[in-house]
Amino acid sequence: MTVVVRAPADLDASAIRRIAAGERVQLTDDLLYTVSIQREAVLNALTTGVQPVYGVNTGMGRLAGRRLTAEEQAAHQARLLVGRAVGGPPWLPAEDVRALFAVRLRDLLAPEAGASAEAVRFLVARLDDGFVPAVPATGNGAAGEIIPLSHAFQTFLGLGTMLDGQSAADALAARGAEPYRPGPKEGATLIQGSPIATAHAILRAAAAERILELQTLALALTVDALGAPRGIYRPELAGPDPVLAAVLRRITTLTEGGTRRDVVQAPVSVRVGPPAIAYSLHTADELLAAAERRLATPTDSPAFVDGEFVSTTGFHAAELGLRIDAATAALVHVGEISVQRVHRLLDERFSGLPPQLTPDPGPHAGLAPLHKRAVGELHALRRLAGPASIGALDTSSGQEDVQVFALQAGEQLRAALEHLLVITACELITAHQAHVLRGEPGAPALTTQREWLAERVPPVAEDRSLGPELTALVAALRSAAPGPWAPPSG
Repeated sequence: MTVVVRAPADLDASAIRRIAAGERVQLTDDLLYTVSIQREAVLNALTTGVQPVYGVNTGMGRLAGRRLTAEEQAAHQARLLVGRAVGGPPWLPAEDVRALFAVRLRDLLAPEAGASAEAVRFLVARLDDGFVPAVPATGNGAAGEIIPLSHAFQTFLGLGTMLDGQSAADALAARGAEPYRPGPKEGATLIQGSPIATAHAILRAAAAERILELQTLALALTVDALGAPRGIYRPELAGPDPVLAAVLRRITTLTEGGTRRDVVQAPVSVRVGPPAIAYSLHTADELLAAAERRLATPTDSPAFVDGEFVSTTGFHAAELGLRIDAATAALVHVGEISVQRVHRLLDERFSGLPPQLTPDPGPHAGLAPLHKRAVGELHALRRLAGPASIGALDTSSGQEDVQVFALQAGEQLRAALEHLLVITACELITAHQAHVLRGEPGAPALTTQREWLAERVPPVAEDRSLGPELTALVAALRSAAPGPWAPPSG
């Protein structure tokens, strides 16, 4: 598959996810012609102008007042990609690096950047030939993302290393590509803005939506296994919130015709799952909307606007960082509720089933150890709820006195999603075990999911090591492949 780009706006969040997953990119000739025309205007302004242009004929940061000679300017753009590469592992995974490249491509196509068609073609070629540099995932204390972006784009010069450990020079040579020499302003453009934070927002929002669908299905299996009252899941109780109404409708549909017990009220954790899931979906939607706004905003600094070079705040990813933090906190609450539901399933007072969901309580521990694993994951998950995006300090001799640690926030959200996925898998196993011990048909709409689960984690008749099965289940759930756990269409 190929993402065809006729205008910068074609590189929206959906297209960036496709490119991150490995699809190729094709730019139209008309778009490249437009890029070339804008590049001529930028070069003309740089040639004829006498004013200082930040990062082009001046130093950067506190050294912005230092004017560069013509000789210094000739080497300056390449040097910008080298001296700031002070990061190290852990590295971003390949999917994230490709997303970063895709976001940067949209930035280069914007008229405010004034990048050359040659730079654009080089970047597209590296996307298409699987060129993946080693880009630091953490350790960035700059006002923008200059440290990881230096690592990403110094490789275009043949410097630095790739994610697989190969040198950038060898990687380019293996592809038959000559190193790229950035022209006026292009080195500065490559390390400006916040493309990694934008990539985090786009990729993590999609991952959150997938896990929240799994949480919805886990809740439905628990409701059915407990035989809990269904009235609280009526969609009309959502008020004006269409997202909550959709979650309630999904629970109602999945549990229709299932197990019913003479219970007046289920535990709180069983009842409040839908609003917690709905709120998390809202935070994911808002994060994605912020990323789309970011994509459409000039992030180069200086940007070329109406024939002038003007500074921007495109590096200041405050909205993205704070919204990423909010999404993480919302997922922590979902995880807390899920772990509590697991405990209620194990408790015979709430389930009416054998203690700890073992056919032979006493000689066998049942699924109590699985709950302990979920508690351990929740403890790790809770520690991620503190906001990572705040914590300004002076850098660059005081010129940079505010930072937004959006990259760290993105890594916290990545970790939170993984912990929540394990918790969700624990609830799925526990709810299915309760269903088996109940010995009733259960809700027909959940039959496929139960069969899928039973194939991967058979019912526990006697104690066995569930670690490998849980690990395999988490890996299967993590996969985006279609299956019984895919979100409903429409």
